[in-house]
Amino acid sequence: MLIQIGAGIVAAGGLFALVVATRPAEFRVARTTTVAAPPAVVFANLNDLHRWRDWSPYEGLDPALKRTYSGAPSGVGARYGWEGNAKAGAGTMTVTEAIPGRRIGIELAFTRPFKATNQAVFTVEPAAGGNVTVTWAIHGNHTFVSKAFTMFVPMDKLVGGEFERGLAKLKTLSESQAAAVAAVPVAAVSRGQ
Repeated sequence: MLIQIGAGIVAAGGLFALVVATRPAEFRVARTTTVAAPPAVVFANLNDLHRWRDWSPYEGLDPALKRTYSGAPSGVGARYGWEGNAKAGAGTMTVTEAIPGRRIGIELAFTRPFKATNQAVFTVEPAAGGNVTVTWAIHGNHTFVSKAFTMFVPMDKLVGGEFERGLAKLKTLSESQAAAVAAVPVAAVSRGQ
C-alpha cells in the first residue's frame, strides 16, 4: 500500500513538473490610461525616478522603505534601489531608454523575495483632444519556479491591478500639474513671475 501511495506521489509530481515545464517562459502584462496633460508633463513624472514616490503603487508597501538613487539625475543611467519588508522586497530599477515625451525603458532587477530581471516600458502617445495615452508594460521570462507559481496566481492578476492603481495616480498627478501650469497667466510667465 505504501509503495502505491509513494508511486502515486512521484507520478503526480512528475506530471506537475511536466505541465510546468511546458508552460510559456515569456510573459507580458500591460495597462493603459488616457491622461489630459501634455506628453512632456507625463514624461517628466516617469523619467525622474525621484518623482515615482508621488505616483508608484509600490511606494506604499513599506513605510520604512530604504531608497537609494545613483547614476544620472534622470533619464538614461538613472538608478533607483530599494530594500524593504517582505511585501516590498529589494532590487533596482535602471533607466535604459528615454525618448523625450514618448518612451521610457527600465531594467528591473529583483533580488528579494526572488531573483528576476524584467523590462518595464512606458509609452506616451498622442490621443484625441490634446490628451495622451500612457501604457505601462512589463515583460520577461519565467524561471521554472515562477512558472509554477503563476499557475496559481497569473502574472496579470499579480501586477495588473497595481499598474492600474499607479496609472490612476500618475493621471491625477499629471493632470493637476498641467492644470497648474495652464492657470498661470501668460503675462506673468512672460515677465518671469
